[in-house]
Amino acid sequence: MLVNTDKCIGCTLCKQDCIANDITMIDGKSHIKNETCIKCGHCIAICPVKAISCDDEKEYSMNDVKEYNDKDFLVDSDVLMNFMKFRRSVRLFSKKDVEEEKIDKIIEAGKFTQTGLNAQDVSYVVVKDKMLELRQIVLETLNRQADYLLSDEATPVQVRNYANMWKDMYRKFIENPDGEDRLFFKAPSLIIVKSKNVINGALSASKMELMVNALGLGTYFSGFLAHAAKSNPEINKFLQIEDGEELVACMVIGYPKVQYKRTVPRKDVNVIRL
Repeated sequence: MLVNTDKCIGCTLCKQDCIANDITMIDGKSHIKNETCIKCGHCIAICPVKAISCDDEKEYSMNDVKEYNDKDFLVDSDVLMNFMKFRRSVRLFSKKDVEEEKIDKIIEAGKFTQTGLNAQDVSYVVVKDKMLELRQIVLETLNRQADYLLSDEATPVQVRNYANMWKDMYRKFIENPDGEDRLFFKAPSLIIVKSKNVINGALSASKMELMVNALGLGTYFSGFLAHAAKSNPEINKFLQIEDGEELVACMVIGYPKVQYKRTVPRKDVNVIRL
């Protein structure tokens, strides 16, 4: 990080806000030591006179920096709450393809999500052209798991129901790959969220889902794919999930074929206040 001392007014706000304790004051001006700096950008964001910039334009372009104004940045809290209440997990998709610029905007929402120690260790795999190939390897895996589960008398009834469902999904796929799809529901695209830190990846996926809905799209998180990936390394290889990374979320994305009319009820929350 760099400080333009001609602009710096010595207000010390950047020093006070630096979680890495990497800023000191010299002759009444801010000085960034760049010894423990994690490039979180708080100093850039808080400086009242734009005296601080990043010294690494290749990875941290200052073109990403936007000046705050109420019109473009404020969101009414009641509107935001209703927006979150109204979202639904979508499993009925139209045949319309998802535009690349919308995929990019969804990933941008993930890019600007906070990560522990500013690790920015979340990355993404977009699947569009190879949806059918991915569907096949996942269904083959689930079918094998189903055989194992159904052969064990100790398998709980609910799990056996899932196993029978997986076998039925696989059988129908073999009979007609273009027919019924209860895995991806004929969605045109899918985004895999992967990370070395599950919490970082989950935070990213959560913010991405908000953007999905804001763009007029729909999504649901495919637990079946995530389950299959845990038992079949070939799925991780197919999705280019590297050693040390985890498949955190599988977001199946497309244009909804249906329009929901209202929110739904939820159980009361259990809150402990200390």
